[in-house]
Amino acid sequence: MKKYLKLVNFELNRVTKLYVVLLAITFVIQMIGLIVSTKRYLNLANESIYGEMMSQTEFLETYGQYSILQFIRSSWFFGPIALCIAAIGFYIFLIWYRDWVGKNTFVYRLLMLPTSRLNIFFAKITTILLLVFGLVAFQHILLLIENLVMKARIPEEFRVDLGIVSIIQSLPELSIIIPTSLIELVLYYGAGLMAVSVLFTAILMERSFKLKGILLGILYCAAAVIVLLAPLLLHEFVLDGFFYPIELLILEIIMGLIILGVSIWMSRFLLIRKITV
Repeated sequence: MKKYLKLVNFELNRVTKLYVVLLAITFVIQMIGLIVSTKRYLNLANESIYGEMMSQTEFLETYGQYSILQFIRSSWFFGPIALCIAAIGFYIFLIWYRDWVGKNTFVYRLLMLPTSRLNIFFAKITTILLLVFGLVAFQHILLLIENLVMKARIPEEFRVDLGIVSIIQSLPELSIIIPTSLIELVLYYGAGLMAVSVLFTAILMERSFKLKGILLGILYCAAAVIVLLAPLLLHEFVLDGFFYPIELLILEIIMGLIILGVSIWMSRFLLIRKITV
């Protein structure tokens, strides 16, 4: 366990600077976006009330109160989130491939460490999960800050106040990124863990068998998707809606656990038997 934690700490240290930059970009862009959004609404209110001599009641009836959802539904909010998702998606591959870069490939030093080679796999997948959870936590805190900034900029009579849970539940995309219940957290991020493990296994196949490994990796990913979707396909096209929703969910969880277990076993086999020092 101690060696595994050291590997996790090592992997995190390798990405810390880029990760902080990513968080900073998210903070700056979203804060600018919030200021632009609220300023646009305030300018509209000033022009309507003081320029066109519209009463406050008429303005609110015509344009409505400002809600932070107006900002959250914009690209100012989701743009940085998309950037973070793309960056982590890219890092899923980079976390392995950069170890093979250069004449004295670093991966061989990792493989020679006096610890189970599977710990390397677990350390890298743990790093990805910690990066994701860190971004989710940061975004949650940022939402709290943005809500306070909005309240400070928009007068009470011109705004609709929403709690963080209400904000998250108002947008399906956001509720996936920031689950509001433990069950959703386990399901969404369990599925993410399974997907990352499948990709890691495909990468190790490519590293083990080179050109043939690319084909094997693609076939393995396709097989994982088919296995995962098998209960749904049977339910819809073969058994004519035989399963209850809860039964279908349980079957999907079982398929996901099987795929995760096979990926870990396959990765262990490749690290021990096929990637040699």
